[in-house]
Amino acid sequence: MLRVICLGIMGCLPVLALAGPVDINTADAATIARELNGVGDSRARAIVEFREKNGRFASPEDVLKVSGIGPQVLKLNRDNIRTGQPAKAQGTP
Repeated sequence: MLRVICLGIMGCLPVLALAGPVDINTADAATIARELNGVGDSRARAIVEFREKNGRFASPEDVLKVSGIGPQVLKLNRDNIRTGQPAKAQGTP
């Protein structure tokens, strides 16, 4: 049983590793869906539609304003979400 669980977990690792950095302010829906874990076509389209209606995302956390995007999606993708803004160094105002 443990072997089956381990094989299942190992089988998921390549999928998680395929995600890559994506600028949610410039990418099209297909790119967003391809690069972010847990974001399919409909969620990716919602991100693009939100951006077109409300303007640029200022930070990765702003993606939580999009209907259908919750904390788990942000947690899975925080390191890969770009907004075209340079990351702030810790301790820098």
